[in-house]
Amino acid sequence: MQSNLHWRHLETADLIAETVCARILALANEAIAERGQFKFVLAGGKTPEKVYRLLAQSDADWSNWFIYHGDERCLPIDDANRNSVMAANAFLNAVAIPKNHIFDIPTELGAEESAAAYRLIVKAALPFDLVLLGMGEDGHVASLFPTRIHDENAWVHSIYDSPKPPAERITLSAKALSNTHHLFFLITGKDKREALKRWRDGENLPVATVTAFNVLEVYVDSAAFETS
Repeated sequence: MQSNLHWRHLETADLIAETVCARILALANEAIAERGQFKFVLAGGKTPEKVYRLLAQSDADWSNWFIYHGDERCLPIDDANRNSVMAANAFLNAVAIPKNHIFDIPTELGAEESAAAYRLIVKAALPFDLVLLGMGEDGHVASLFPTRIHDENAWVHSIYDSPKPPAERITLSAKALSNTHHLFFLITGKDKREALKRWRDGENLPVATVTAFNVLEVYVDSAAFETS
């Protein structure tokens, strides 16, 4: 298990969203004060969406925020199942982050071409200031799934066999996701209990392959934590 991991147990997903929103805003202020910008990698999922809706109601130095995505489904650009569409609707359309600071993964181009394009963006952005991640019921993060083998030196992977549709996706690698000052995992719901237990027991799940330069914070609600 990652050596710099700190567990944050809160009762509900709503409390996690409130706490994480405040932490993001504080880290953004620190990053902008120290480095002049805040480079933030978004996750998909219901709990991150709660965070984004709270951020949309907040005040921040939006002009110095830069937005990236941890993974994306290969779907049409306006498909409601894309992470970029969810993030835009919940957060990005409501704040004054410059449009040229928002780097969606162009998966409408197909798996190979979009991966090549995003690889250049990721390499130019590193290191990130904050990466936000969830965890699937099987211990996957972003679109890094158990038993899949990837080039450990790559920054971005094309995925063709996702166990959840659509099969084709683009994902940042564990190496890229770990190239960050801070990383937050948001883990909520009883369907995550078994994977959380396996992770804490030391199993080599994808969730265990990602780390950060500084503290790696894991926010877990009571439903997920109960039997872990």
